[in-house]
Amino acid sequence: MNSNFSGYQLEQIGIPFDKIRTFAIPIVTITWADVDLKQLEYFVRVAELGSFTRASQVLDIAQPALSRQVRSLEVELRQNLLVRNGRGVTLTDAGNLLLEHGRGILHQVARAQEELAFERGGLAGRVALGLPPSVARAYAVPLMREFRQRLPQAQLSITEGLSIAMQESLGSGRLDIAVLYNAQPTTGFDILPLMEEELVLVQQRPLGLAEDPPLPVSALQLADLPLIIPSRPNAIRMQVETELAALGRLPRVAMEIDGVPAILELVAEGLGSAVLTRHAVASSVRPSAYMVRPIGEPSLRVRAWLATSAQRPVTRTQQATIKLLKELVGSP
Repeated sequence: MNSNFSGYQLEQIGIPFDKIRTFAIPIVTITWADVDLKQLEYFVRVAELGSFTRASQVLDIAQPALSRQVRSLEVELRQNLLVRNGRGVTLTDAGNLLLEHGRGILHQVARAQEELAFERGGLAGRVALGLPPSVARAYAVPLMREFRQRLPQAQLSITEGLSIAMQESLGSGRLDIAVLYNAQPTTGFDILPLMEEELVLVQQRPLGLAEDPPLPVSALQLADLPLIIPSRPNAIRMQVETELAALGRLPRVAMEIDGVPAILELVAEGLGSAVLTRHAVASSVRPSAYMVRPIGEPSLRVRAWLATSAQRPVTRTQQATIKLLKELVGSP
């Protein structure tokens, strides 16, 4: 399918002309006939992932080429869409507006591609998948590779996020599938068990320590440690609080911060301990900086669930993506 679409062509595949032909952002009105869908897709991926580096890995395109494509889009639209900094990118007001409309355009085009491809005997379309940070670091790259090999006509978009934010994205249609920790059955979502992950105590590795201590730390001992922990309603935070409450204790919260990389950096500096999944540590930038101990009496575990919206039917391509992810994590 040609990546340059006129308003008429988009209307022909099911996108109402009066909805997508133009929309206004400050100073300039964008006509969709002037927008290259490939550039639009690149922009959306960079915006969703917050980084040219991560987007280039997901899209399998060299970072300089990706940057040029997004910059060309900005030049065409005469708008700065992204603010670039050393830690990634943030969206301008115009970028937020284009992201909102761009997702809708790509979703409608993907649906049309899938239906046409299925008529030809293959699967196509775009799948938007949300993963928790630790799961993304462990499985995003192998999942993307397998997806491209098995579903060459389809496209996969992977976004990292916390469970509460991904639930909102599922409800709004920005995500098709999400992996959620400790999900509860609701009328808005359909959920399937994916895997269980062990929670471990993560601390700064003492100098000269070659191997992690084999003995677990008890939950009561955990209650006495200063913890660097996400804010509520993070699934790990809630699990820790629930288990300690059963013992008549509360966690000793030294710092609250939402973001696994930031938590690990603070732990590496010796500012506190953390409770995370093994995947989170193993996939970190410098896993050797940490001492990892199992938690026992009782052990702490979180369950990851596959969630889809109960309001929208799961497409064939989405079903194939779910099957592929379950194979990768070893889920029955």
